[in-house]
Amino acid sequence: MTRDDTNPAQDPGARPSEAGVAAPEPGGLAARLRGFGPAWLVSFLLILAGSFAFPGLNGVLVLLWRWLSRTPWSEIGYVRPKSWTRAILLGVVVGAAFKLAMKSVVMPLLGADPVNHAYHYLAGNRAAIPGFIFAIVFGAGFGEETVFRGYLFERLGRLLGKTRAARVATVVIGAALFGAAHYANQGVAGAEQAAITGLVFGAVYAATGSLAGIMIAHVAFDLTAYAIIYRDLETTVARWFVR
Repeated sequence: MTRDDTNPAQDPGARPSEAGVAAPEPGGLAARLRGFGPAWLVSFLLILAGSFAFPGLNGVLVLLWRWLSRTPWSEIGYVRPKSWTRAILLGVVVGAAFKLAMKSVVMPLLGADPVNHAYHYLAGNRAAIPGFIFAIVFGAGFGEETVFRGYLFERLGRLLGKTRAARVATVVIGAALFGAAHYANQGVAGAEQAAITGLVFGAVYAATGSLAGIMIAHVAFDLTAYAIIYRDLETTVARWFVR
C-alpha cells in the first residue's frame, strides 16, 4: 500500500509543510524533537526548568522547540484571530468576570481562605507593580498558555490521538498539571483554582485551537486578581455571595 504523504498520522516524524515550515527529515533533529525519545525529553526538562527560572522563559523555550522541530505555528495555537478587536474585548471581559466568579462563588464554596497569603504582600505595594504586571503578562499570559495549552496539547495530541476521548483526556491532564504547578507556592486552594481555570481554558483551546483569546483572558484574570489583592478587597469580594 502506498503511503499518503498528506496524512501525518502515517508518519509522526514527517509532516507536509505548513505556512513555509518544511517537513523534518526522518532521523534528523527536528524529527527527534517531534517524537518522544531522549532529544525531546531533554527539551521538555529544559522547558520545565524554564518555568522556575524566569517569568515567560518556558514560553520562549517552547518557541525555540517549535523552530528546531519545524512544528507549524498553528499546532501550538498561534493562530491569528478573525478579529483582534473582538478577541481583545471578549478576552478582557471573560477573564475579569471569570476571576470575580472564582473569587466570590467557586473558591468560597470550596472552603478556601479568602486571603491569598502567598501574594498578600502585594496589598498596597506600589514598588511591586511593574515587576508583577510583567510577570502576569509575560509569565502567565504568554508563558503559561504557550506551555500548558499550546505545547502540552500538541504533545498529548500526538501521543493520545485526536479522538473526542483523547481530547477530553488532554484537557483533564493539562488542567491537573496546571494545578500541580501552582501548589508549591499557593497551596491547595491555589492548585484547585488553577485546575479549574485549566479545565476552562483547556476546553476553550480544544474547541478553537487558538491561544490568542485565552492569553488575553488569562492576563485579564490575573490582573483582576492583582487589583483585588492590591486594594485589599479579597475578603470583601469573597463574601459577596457566600458567607
